[in-house]
Amino acid sequence: MITSAGLLLYRLGSEPGVEPEVLLAHMGGPFWASKDGAAWSIPKGEFDEGDEAAVDAAVREFREELGVEPPAPPYAELGTWAYSSGKRVTVFVADGAGFEASGFVFGTFALEWPPRSGRTQEFPEVDRAEWMPLAQAREKLVKGQRPALDALTAHLSELGR
Repeated sequence: MITSAGLLLYRLGSEPGVEPEVLLAHMGGPFWASKDGAAWSIPKGEFDEGDEAAVDAAVREFREELGVEPPAPPYAELGTWAYSSGKRVTVFVADGAGFEASGFVFGTFALEWPPRSGRTQEFPEVDRAEWMPLAQAREKLVKGQRPALDALTAHLSELGR
């Protein structure tokens, strides 16, 4: 089974009643280039559960995908969800107040492109990352990760935020 872990940053509005925002990354490469809805992801990546703790993988993948350090801990585990493909993702959350969505240096991957051309090209794992309100994030996030937004809402409620 393929397992991955990600770090979901949130920030609260400065005014009461303003919806929290989350930091999402638009997936890179030619397949996602012209897509927007359901084409965004929590910064995440695969790991081997026997070799690395999920939270360590989430922090490492954040750093590798975005090329910047995530905010300092604490990190709280929101949960683990299975995609329809069977892949599982464990999501951790951190307060991203003060985290600027800039200065990113995106990691890359190699892909034969165009298909069956015999040519390999490098593409960014993600091509941009942005803060967005939860309602917008729900539309843009890939389906398998949307339960993390509900878990974040519950987490913030437990914290009285």
